[in-house]
Amino acid sequence: MLLSTRGLSKQFVGLRAVDSVDFDLPEGEIRALIGPNGAGKTTLVGMISGRIAPSAGRVIFDGRDVTALPAHRRIALGMAYTFQITSVFARLSVAENVALAARRRLKGSAVGSAVEAALDRVGLLPRAGQEAGDLAYGHQRLLEIAMGLAQRPRLLILDEPTQGLAEGEIEAFKTLVREVAQESTILLIEHNMRVVMELANRITVLNFGAVLAEGTPAEIHLNAEVQAAYLGGVSDAAAG
Repeated sequence: MLLSTRGLSKQFVGLRAVDSVDFDLPEGEIRALIGPNGAGKTTLVGMISGRIAPSAGRVIFDGRDVTALPAHRRIALGMAYTFQITSVFARLSVAENVALAARRRLKGSAVGSAVEAALDRVGLLPRAGQEAGDLAYGHQRLLEIAMGLAQRPRLLILDEPTQGLAEGEIEAFKTLVREVAQESTILLIEHNMRVVMELANRITVLNFGAVLAEGTPAEIHLNAEVQAAYLGGVSDAAAG
């Protein structure tokens, strides 16, 4: 098992955002994490990636307890996390943003090759010299993915990656994820249910900070509890 959590919880003042979550993600899988707004998805992945300290529980990555490790140490072990809100360096060029990520694992001329390859994969190579802050929002999301890919992660966590993408860009994104899944395990937090159903091997549903259901896309689609809590109020194209 590449990633596991046991009893993972986060208590904020007056709110239990994540409640004793046990979660297992095998290597090589595309796993979608879905749920209503406020279900605890981003808090959960924040604890997995080391950006939020848990109130209780453990995170195990590749057989190692990483609960006490900060985010940069988890990145060094092979985790990469793209944010729900873009976190690019607006005044740096597109290429320079990716180079910063690539330097976490590479040195010298290898950085340039990794930058070019990552930008080519997400379709941003023609914009390599452009300031990142001048990119459209959807392209900034793709730049974040390129920054993740440049780290050659074992686990790539994508938080709302299709937000701001045009329909054609979403199709290209789905192709990209299938390619990346040949070399990295993917945890996808996504509201676009068509993307989820087409990409995910399995889906984990959170509700009120706890796991409501887990299964294949077909099983989740037919699950009455999930329908009541989440899928009943959304269209096939987009949720929430």
